[in-house]
Amino acid sequence: MLGDFEAIGVQVVAVTSNSKELAEQSVTEWGLSKLPVGYGLPIAEAEKWGLFVSAAIKDNEPPQFSEPGLFVIRPDQTLYASVVQTMPFSRPTGEQLHGSLKYIAEKGYPARGEVAPS
Repeated sequence: MLGDFEAIGVQVVAVTSNSKELAEQSVTEWGLSKLPVGYGLPIAEAEKWGLFVSAAIKDNEPPQFSEPGLFVIRPDQTLYASVVQTMPFSRPTGEQLHGSLKYIAEKGYPARGEVAPS
């Protein structure tokens, strides 16, 4: 769906705390050859983004890794929206995400949650 996202002005990039080898394996197994995928995100940096960190429960997992997060960054590099998960389940589908972002782009929907705590 990269072309669908590009058509509404959205650049999609995936970043993982996994090693280069694990990232390349995922790209191959999941057929993500056109998706830019960064790897090696340090756990300390993942925590700065508010991502939850888990310990391996399977032999093929890294000792520590970050759970999923979705960040929508404005062209001026400020945060528009974020979704941070404690588990790798219940992620929005590409279609759901595209529909939301298309609505935002078409309607000029403002970011929410920008009022500073009192």
